[in-house]
Amino acid sequence: MTTFGFIGSGNIGSTLARLAVGRGHRVVLSNSRGPETLAELVALLGPNARAATPEEAAREADVAVVTIPLRNYRQVPVEPLAGKTVIDTNNYYPQRDGQIEELDTERTTTSELLQAHLPGSHVVKAFNHITAEDLAAHHLPSGTPGRRALALVGDDAAARRTVAAIVDEFGYDPVDAGPLSEGWRFQRDTPAYLPRLDRDALRVALASARRYAEQQTTS
Repeated sequence: MTTFGFIGSGNIGSTLARLAVGRGHRVVLSNSRGPETLAELVALLGPNARAATPEEAAREADVAVVTIPLRNYRQVPVEPLAGKTVIDTNNYYPQRDGQIEELDTERTTTSELLQAHLPGSHVVKAFNHITAEDLAAHHLPSGTPGRRALALVGDDAAARRTVAAIVDEFGYDPVDAGPLSEGWRFQRDTPAYLPRLDRDALRVALASARRYAEQQTTS
């Protein structure tokens, strides 16, 4: 049994928590509004779920899941996540997050920002290019023909393997796309973002991705 600590328990976070509990894992949920606001979700998930503060969720996690608006990434607890694998589901939406100059100029990527904030952790970007509704509905057993694939990136190879195994267990074919710097390949407005693709089609989509600046000069 793995304990997943959730920093954020919105649509994607709560769906991942359901998938985890359904496979016999334990989840510790948190949000910015306090544990008492998660009582209904905890009751739905059952005895392997509990609500806590973000610091408690981070401390208890074997694997942490950061699934909050990107603008709040600096609020993620640092010390309790040291040495741990951290799954980052975040995307950059300027209309929600405000303008972030490092991302606007494409000097870095969303998950590299989180990794810089969590220097002692092993950040892996995953579960960001699928809607919560599809995440809840499209999972299939390993080996199923046409099974949907999900990409992941991370700078630590062992952490990538850990998250790839989680992606597979949760019902999707993992596609390892390399280091965090490659995470732009499945961010918003790329071919891999949101369509239902199997492993081969996802690899093609990742390879065909273009930077935002390149899209603007050719549009």
